[in-house]
Amino acid sequence: MKNAIFLAARYLLFYRWKSLLIILCLTLTGYVPILLWLVLGEFDQRIAARADSTPLVIGPPGSGVDLTLHALYFTARPKDGVPARELQRISDSKFAHAVPLHCHFTARGYPVVGTTIDYFDLRNIDTAEGRFFGTIGDCVIGADVARDLRLVVGDKLMSDRENLIDIAGQYPLRMTIVGVLERSGTADDRAVFTDVKSSWMMLGLGHGHDDLRDETDPHKVLSREQGRVVASAAVLPYLEITPELMESVHFHGDPDEFPLTAILAFPFDEKSETLLIGRYESPGGSRAAQAIVPQDVIRDLMKLVFQVTQLFQANMLLVGISTVCLLGLVIALSMRLRANEMETMFRLGCSRSMIFNLQAAEMMIVVAISVVCIAALVFASKSWVGQILERLIVGTT
Repeated sequence: MKNAIFLAARYLLFYRWKSLLIILCLTLTGYVPILLWLVLGEFDQRIAARADSTPLVIGPPGSGVDLTLHALYFTARPKDGVPARELQRISDSKFAHAVPLHCHFTARGYPVVGTTIDYFDLRNIDTAEGRFFGTIGDCVIGADVARDLRLVVGDKLMSDRENLIDIAGQYPLRMTIVGVLERSGTADDRAVFTDVKSSWMMLGLGHGHDDLRDETDPHKVLSREQGRVVASAAVLPYLEITPELMESVHFHGDPDEFPLTAILAFPFDEKSETLLIGRYESPGGSRAAQAIVPQDVIRDLMKLVFQVTQLFQANMLLVGISTVCLLGLVIALSMRLRANEMETMFRLGCSRSMIFNLQAAEMMIVVAISVVCIAALVFASKSWVGQILERLIVGTT
């Protein structure tokens, strides 16, 4: 058999292009189904883990899938919001710890998430550099944001203007980066976190004003009458909140009516979770919000994904059968073309078993190389499948 393997290797090396083509076909036929299996397994694990870490989501009535994806991955921005009073309503119930979310804006393409410090405690996330935000205008960025945008603690980050035509409504906020989060392998790595009041300022619900008492620029001051300063249209709400200007920051309207895009609820026990869900599902419950269990939504979503995947698996099975048939056809044609060669080897003294071993060795070598290539590709895929999936899930805001 040793001699047969040597002769088979020399033959495959001589017809290297034909051999490489057969190896490529076998490798792709075996690798693609395994890659699909890896992607689905990683996707299921990541999305289920994110859902399991969030017992309940409170948000505006509508699509439960959109609300869940928004609360977990800051995508699928809902058209409406829930009033901030729902946050206090949950806290007063003593059933759960509630964390607000306001994710309406972006900063250089990354979602800006308005929340509180409690979010990081409940997510078990700490900072790799700096500290958490403490005042309006501070922000903490995810590890991927810091890497992609090359930002560090102390840099400034401007929120994106949502409407370039509306020059008298919402204003972008220039935030100060006070911390960078540790890498968690979740959507938090690709988000910008700030205080919820900062998000409301971007929405135009709050602002500050220049102190013009000592201002001498005639373009900013129209007149001074009995200690009153009349400002011109050149004075705009502040886009950056500095310590000196913090006292002038104020909000217009009832804070209980300010919008939140979602509320994360962490019940204290199973009974509290059931009672809290019942408050929203009962006929006398709140009509301004709904309670969603992310685990149920993700489970139904994954059922649909796996149903669609079965079509791909069936297609790949047919492709694999076709590849094997074509490979058999190539071998049969090759044996016919090599009939004179085999006859010559027989006349030189090679037994029929030796000729069979030679052809079997050729197939063994081709299959062995294909298996090694598949194993190498699978090993390499494990290092980037998770990153690609996270970008696909969080890539659109």
